[in-house]
Amino acid sequence: MLQNAPSFHVSLAQSEDDIRAAQRLRYDVFVAELGGGGAGVDHTLRLETDCFDSHADHLLLRDTRHPETDTDGVVGVYRLMTQDHAAGAGRFYSASEFDLSLLQHSGRPLLELGRTCLHRDHRGGAGMMALWQGLADYVAARDIEILFGTASFHGTDLTQLRQPISHLHTAYLAPPKLRVTSRMPQSEPILSPERIDKKAAMRATPALIKAYLKLGGTIGQGVFVDHAFNTTDVCLILETSQLDSAALRRAPRRGS
Repeated sequence: MLQNAPSFHVSLAQSEDDIRAAQRLRYDVFVAELGGGGAGVDHTLRLETDCFDSHADHLLLRDTRHPETDTDGVVGVYRLMTQDHAAGAGRFYSASEFDLSLLQHSGRPLLELGRTCLHRDHRGGAGMMALWQGLADYVAARDIEILFGTASFHGTDLTQLRQPISHLHTAYLAPPKLRVTSRMPQSEPILSPERIDKKAAMRATPALIKAYLKLGGTIGQGVFVDHAFNTTDVCLILETSQLDSAALRRAPRRGS
């Protein structure tokens, strides 16, 4: 191993200090870097929090070379919510943006992926791959069949996002039995296929969304504009039957 190469360790949060480290990383990425806000943002302590944190599991990626950082070495985070977690919290986080009835009535084990972020220095292949290795183990241990959660485009101007959003809806729409729908009325019409520049649309699609699509992911119907976070959200849906452990460990190679 090169002397300066990252040395990663993935584990579930075991303490309040672990969760605080995750919330500090979330502040650094979602608030300081991307301009998000909301009631759970504490600018004094530099924390991004919400009421779901105490009910969820938090999968942490640490760079063990730098445990002295203000995030205790945490450079990547997944917040994971099973159906039991959602029952304790009263709902899944993304239920405020999308009608999840089809998923919740499917009778299949669900896992919501949320608050996914990586430190800007670790958005290459190795960090995201290590985090996905931990996620693969978590999924296998709980026999999860469907992964889902919101994923974001930066910004809230739908006219600027019509090309990538239209492309997702024409090429990657979930099958009807899994097609959750946005709770926000669609204000911008989806472009017809002949008006979509596919290459430009994919260039404008965040790397994390593209990575899920490469694994067989699909999206629900519509988008939700989250003004507090300065994002436009889609609901990603991925059946684990599309995957094997090797595929999970190979991808995605980039995160956002």
